[in-house]
Amino acid sequence: MSDTPAFKRVLLKLSGEMLAGGTEHALSPSAIGRFAEEVKEITELGVEVAMVIGGGNIFRGLAGASRGMDRAHADYMGMLATVINALAFQDALERCGVQSRVMSAIPMDKIAEPYIRRRAMRHLEKGRVVIFGAGTGNPFFSTDTAAALRAAEVGAEVILKATKVDGVYDKDPMVHSDAVRYETLSYLEALQQQLKVMDSTAMAMCMDNDIPLVVFDLNTVGNVMRVIRGENVGTRVTMGPANMEV
Repeated sequence: MSDTPAFKRVLLKLSGEMLAGGTEHALSPSAIGRFAEEVKEITELGVEVAMVIGGGNIFRGLAGASRGMDRAHADYMGMLATVINALAFQDALERCGVQSRVMSAIPMDKIAEPYIRRRAMRHLEKGRVVIFGAGTGNPFFSTDTAAALRAAEVGAEVILKATKVDGVYDKDPMVHSDAVRYETLSYLEALQQQLKVMDSTAMAMCMDNDIPLVVFDLNTVGNVMRVIRGENVGTRVTMGPANMEV
């Protein structure tokens, strides 16, 4: 496979739980370090990388609301958790020699730059990894929606959704042994079948802006590079028709 990347500018979406590395701690330095090394490898190919990281390893707004907290208040707490994760990932990137910037949708100028679209694009053009923190800055919107929004704003060619499963299935593969993985899938079919690839707001935004999505297993070492090289990894969600892998 050629080292020529299939994409020039990407948005990498990580769940906060991935940063825990399967441990009982909120953050696993070894897991974060390994993921940072994979990001470094693709930047060395000249790929411009933006990132959105969830906050579920620290605090999830929906979970707080389900326990009686005010939903907006809980969501703001979740946004702050994403900034903690963004700073942790920034530290890991810079320890392996990758320049990066954290940009927050909620102003906190002592630790992060404010999100300004043109400035973010300039950072990307200069080869810096840009990590978008604090979601959209508004309650009631998930980090999936933040990823779709930022991808559209900065002109990312694809959203890479890094998860702990190797793609999108017709049902939960952890529960059903006969679950079938989709190789390709349309956004409309994912919405109609309620496959929960992303939340419906994020999916609609991707559809409206024709941004493809690749869902893949981040725990398999080298998968980020395989996706960037255009290899058939995970599930690709686009505007086109579906085709299930059997």
